[in-house]
Amino acid sequence: MSAQLKICVIEPDPERARMIIDGLRDAGWQDVTVIGQISALARRLVELDPDLVLIDLANPSRDMLENLSAATGAATRPVAMFVDHSDAELTRAAMRAGLSAYVVDGLARDRIQPVLETAIERFQITSQMRAELDAAKQALAERKTVDRAKGLLMQAKGIPEDEAYRLLRKAAMDQGRKVIDVAEALITASELLG
Repeated sequence: MSAQLKICVIEPDPERARMIIDGLRDAGWQDVTVIGQISALARRLVELDPDLVLIDLANPSRDMLENLSAATGAATRPVAMFVDHSDAELTRAAMRAGLSAYVVDGLARDRIQPVLETAIERFQITSQMRAELDAAKQALAERKTVDRAKGLLMQAKGIPEDEAYRLLRKAAMDQGRKVIDVAEALITASELLG
């Protein structure tokens, strides 16, 4: 695991913060910043731009989980939260909030490294799945657009689908554009004329 990660620890208790820092440094992570105040957390995190956020809370509420998730950027970086007490609803809320790790029964120095390594790996897997889903949605949207453009050509010229696609492809090659761009232009022109 990279010792070059910038880690931000959110812990209001200085003694617990010291224990966390010691555990992180024992694991080889040196670039650690502690934030003791939750107020203005989002602004402070924007300034620090950490690679990973570790939060230690005794008893978070569901609203606190959601606010911390939004403030820490759980969608853009791994966020690990250690809590002393939880219940099924809070656990579900933590997962919905996008936390990479949600560890109940408090924080122990010897658990920090494996939990953070797991959080990093889970975040990477989730990010990859999100990227693949976005790519699939984009491909589907483009296919629908191309199909719509083919339909317009088929109707206007009375040609079969494969011929309509060949026309789109030829126009794209002739213009040095992508097929999707030509399809979008055709649909826009059709809407203006229709």
